[in-house]
Amino acid sequence: MKENILKTKTFNFSIRIVNCYKFLTQEKKEFVLSKQLMRSGTSVGAMIREAEHSESKPDFIHKMSIAQKEINETIYWLELLFATEFISNDSFQSLNIDATEIIKLITSSIKTAKSSINH
Repeated sequence: MKENILKTKTFNFSIRIVNCYKFLTQEKKEFVLSKQLMRSGTSVGAMIREAEHSESKPDFIHKMSIAQKEINETIYWLELLFATEFISNDSFQSLNIDATEIIKLITSSIKTAKSSINH
């Protein structure tokens, strides 16, 4: 069976988000922004899993679109945490690179699915 790269990348990203959340709450005593990051950052992979067993192409597109919104929101929280000096430049850059790669993969999947409906 072929590996689902997006499924793997979003699961690994979720692990990194959980670890970032633990760092923010334990080391920085930050509980509000970190909770938002945790919620959006881990929901991306959950939506990818839901899309994997979607009932139809439109359902797949809908679930992937939610994942796209969640990863975009995650990027916002990362930017805010970096701008307010809760996370280092290295941590921000590393997580942001992963998030940007994920959003590109999701966008590509959505475009492919939409074009297969229209043809």
